[in-house]
Amino acid sequence: MIFSDRTALILKLLGVSALAGYPLVGSEFYIELVAKVLILAIFAMSLDLLVGFGGLVSLGHAAFFGIAAYTVALISPEYDPANLWLVLPASVLAAGLAALAIGLLVLRTKGIYFIMVTLAFTQMAFYLFHDTALGGGSDGIYLNFRPEPRVGEWMPFDLAEGHQLYYFILAALVAVYVLLGFVLRSPFGRVLVGIKSNEHRMRSMGYSTFHYKLGAFVLAGALAGLAGFLYAVLFGFVTPELLSWHESGHVLMMVILGGMGSPIGAMLGAGSMVALEEGFSLLTKHWQLLMGLVILAVVLFLPGGLIALPARLRGLFARGDHHD
Repeated sequence: MIFSDRTALILKLLGVSALAGYPLVGSEFYIELVAKVLILAIFAMSLDLLVGFGGLVSLGHAAFFGIAAYTVALISPEYDPANLWLVLPASVLAAGLAALAIGLLVLRTKGIYFIMVTLAFTQMAFYLFHDTALGGGSDGIYLNFRPEPRVGEWMPFDLAEGHQLYYFILAALVAVYVLLGFVLRSPFGRVLVGIKSNEHRMRSMGYSTFHYKLGAFVLAGALAGLAGFLYAVLFGFVTPELLSWHESGHVLMMVILGGMGSPIGAMLGAGSMVALEEGFSLLTKHWQLLMGLVILAVVLFLPGGLIALPARLRGLFARGDHHD
């Protein structure tokens, strides 16, 4: 264990406190950038549920992200704000139902075939929006007003105000992290990890592994849909690129960079990826090359991702002290 439970809890509380206090000192541009990181962290955690805990490497996860983003844009009125308590569950439900339909098919395959079939489905979703007028074609569609959390005449907060939207996104991130913690500590989560380790043994013990994997697939899709909804609300427009396989590969790299099998690692990966992209883009227009070298270095020299770095450093220092 890298940290004791008490130390880990303190570090988490400090991290949330720092994020909560950032709007008080940050500029508008960087507040929006950090909000984007928080959304991508939710997206990365949703994929890590499949990859890190279920052993299901998907190249189609962006489909659920994009479907939810398009849902909120398509069902929102053009000239009036939508009701948050209607469009939020509708968007997450649309992503979850899409995950259910796709999962019923793709989970009958394994290994490279699973990867390729998930890729095929996300490309189908991409071209559905790219080549038709459903969502504005290749130009995408704008969300003219942010949803209002109105309950009758009472509006508890206002998402049109940048700071309040930021805190709403931060609250969503914390809620997803807590939810995943409960899920992974539950019997369902333990069975899911067992399936990743040895599916044949879990099946021989009487577990219906298909249904457990389907449950994880649907939950991951719904959480990706939550991230897609927040992305559409934050930026006010969606394009077919949100559903492309490039976006699926992008979030998969976040999970690898941060460390698979750890929600905290997924968050670290999202933050590090955005920070590296922003930094490298200032240095050169070929920043993707530098990004690729970083990912390659992590895979070769830090296979556990950034989350494993403290343990690796501690091991190096311990060996140094031993030699002395």
